[in-house]
Formats: sequence, structure tokens, C-alpha cells
Amino acid sequence: MLNHAVKSINQHQWISEAAYYKAEARAFEPGKELADWLEAEIEYYKMLVALYISILEEDGPMTVLSLQQLAAFIGIPNPAGLFSDIELVRTIQNATEHYPCFRSEINSMCKEAECGWKAECRKLVSVWY
Repeated sequence: MLNHAVKSINQHQWISEAAYYKAEARAFEPGKELADWLEAEIEYYKMLVALYISILEEDGPMTVLSLQQLAAFIGIPNPAGLFSDIELVRTIQNATEHYPCFRSEINSMCKEAECGWKAECRKLVSVWY
């Protein structure tokens, strides 16, 4: 419970400071506060995903449990109800404003130049029938 409270305070502080700097950059023009906040929130989530992916590169394969934890951390409702790594990554991609193409037929034509999921996406996956 305490970890959740600390996470919420740190997340709120990071997003509010980023939103402030966005407002400052546009000379505090009124009426765009919500857009600043939402943009800062997406940037925060993208930062968490990038951190998760960098940890994957060092510590090994992603798991459904670790993806559920990441999804919960970035505010996706009921991530425990998602049991597929593909479904979880696509949901995370949606939440961070990326096209949800993880391991789909179109991934070879993926236009996401800055996608951090590419290494995991292109791994050969064996399917047992």
C-alpha cells in the first residue's frame, strides 16, 4: 500500500512538473492546460515502458506477470484479466499512443520507427498444436 502511495505521489509530481514546463514553453496561453497534462502523462508512460524494455534487455524475457505489472503501473484497468503477452503489449502500445501491432501480420510493415518493442516483436515464436 505504501509503495502505491509513493508511486502515485512521484507520478503526479513528475506529470505536473512536465505539464508546467509545457505550459511555460507556450507562454502559459490559457485553455490548453488539459492538453499539457495529457501529453505529459503519455510521456511518463512512454518513459516507464522504455525503462521496462531496457530492463528486459539486461534481465531476460518478458513474462505475462511483468507485463501485467507494467500495465497496472501505467493505469490500464484490470490488467490481471489479460493473460496473453500479445494482448498486454498491444494494450500498452495503445495506452502510449503507439499503433497496437505487436506480433501482428503487419509488423513487417510497421511504421513505428521509435518502437521499443521491435526486438521482442520480431523474436521467433513457436506455437504448439
